[in-house]
Amino acid sequence: MANIRTHLKELRKSRKLSQQELAQLVGVRRETIVHLENNRYNPSLELALKIAAIFQLPVEDIFQLNEKEDS
Repeated sequence: MANIRTHLKELRKSRKLSQQELAQLVGVRRETIVHLENNRYNPSLELALKIAAIFQLPVEDIFQLNEKEDS
């Protein structure tokens, strides 16, 4: 389970970008965007920075550490 929560889906939709378009902009497959949006994948630092640059936001406005510990 991912330790990072994201608001990527909402941001992407607000900018009227498809998953495929965002994937192409940051150089990954569409499936990677799907996994990120569903909190099933933690992005690499490089990918997080690329996404932040696309949206012109600080990384922490898009991705947050999930403080809840799983038992």
